[in-house]
Amino acid sequence: MKAPILVINCGSSSIKFALIDQAPDAPRLSGIAERLGSHEARLKLVDEHGSTREVSLPRATHALALKTILEHLEVHRPIGIGHRVVHGGERFTAATLLDDAVVRTIRQTISLAPLHNPANLDGIVATRRLFEDLPQVAVFDTAFHQTLPPHAYRYAIPEELYSRHGIRRYGFHGSSHAYVTGRLTEVSARGEGGWLIAHLGNGCSATAVWAGRSLDTSMGMTPLEGLVMGTRSGDVDPGLHLHLARQLGMSLEGVDQLLNQKSGLLGLSELTNDMRELEQAASEGHAGASLAIEVFCYRLAKSLAGLACALPRIDGIAFTGGIGENSALVRARTLGHLEALGVRLDADANESLPRGEEGQIHDRGASSAPEIRVIPTDEEGYIASQTRELIASLTSTPKLEEVL
Repeated sequence: MKAPILVINCGSSSIKFALIDQAPDAPRLSGIAERLGSHEARLKLVDEHGSTREVSLPRATHALALKTILEHLEVHRPIGIGHRVVHGGERFTAATLLDDAVVRTIRQTISLAPLHNPANLDGIVATRRLFEDLPQVAVFDTAFHQTLPPHAYRYAIPEELYSRHGIRRYGFHGSSHAYVTGRLTEVSARGEGGWLIAHLGNGCSATAVWAGRSLDTSMGMTPLEGLVMGTRSGDVDPGLHLHLARQLGMSLEGVDQLLNQKSGLLGLSELTNDMRELEQAASEGHAGASLAIEVFCYRLAKSLAGLACALPRIDGIAFTGGIGENSALVRARTLGHLEALGVRLDADANESLPRGEEGQIHDRGASSAPEIRVIPTDEEGYIASQTRELIASLTSTPKLEEVL
């Protein structure tokens, strides 16, 4: 591999990684370390030919797992490491070279993302200790949305809560939305115009993009706001927390767990958070599965229609993420609610598009209608490109010259 970048995405008990070559179409090495800290901890590696193998790592820490990952990738030593960091607050608006001061600032944002940033920091701290000679870069989910105007990111709450405590809408899935935005500029003549992008996976968000810039998005201060998701409720009445506390005696932590882990598709269906399983169950007459799909699609369409307010015009709608790329049913039902926006779906193109492939699914005969595209996302590729660009801009520093 030529000048590869190692991309790391640390969760509380897992590490996803990918080694990405300088050539954009080159095969990748990737994998995941799962169940860290337990006796069942293991490392799954996928080589450039798609072959997999597993390594047992009983009770491995993040540091040990990262050391093992780098040992397995030793023959392809990276020139740098790119870290996914979920929340950058208002301080970070672009990919940032990691040093002690940056790490301290990221640590200050933990209160804004208590479920995500601590795990991201575990990976950063461990890799900086293990590989002091490698430049390392943080790429923030929130950075792409730092172009939101105040009327889109401010909550209607007292000013002090924003000015002193940073309570505002930030948005997430920025790497995915940024990648899809860039790809649209390559494949569509309308790419620099107005797009509504739906990132649909276990976590879901929608974004309004104009001239390559995010102008509004569905997620807010936390990833709970917005669309119905796999296990997250999305938008609910803010008074629900107090109601559940008073009527059911639930604690604040209990309500948080309910809305983040037991709601969404899982809660509506009382079956699963997997859209593939829900579609199968709905086809067999499962009422909960059918309801979950209908609510999911309606709420998505409602959000997209609302986000259209941010755009001077709508040039197209793009679907991405595991559900967006693979579910013709979700795309069709969502767009069925948006005929007032002038969208015209080509049902045959939608149904025949191979799962996970890029394609156009709008009615080509309606030339003035918005385009409808499916764009497979590549968050790891985006993080690698951001990391590579930042490293390249710093090649005049002696330490980096030694690495390169």
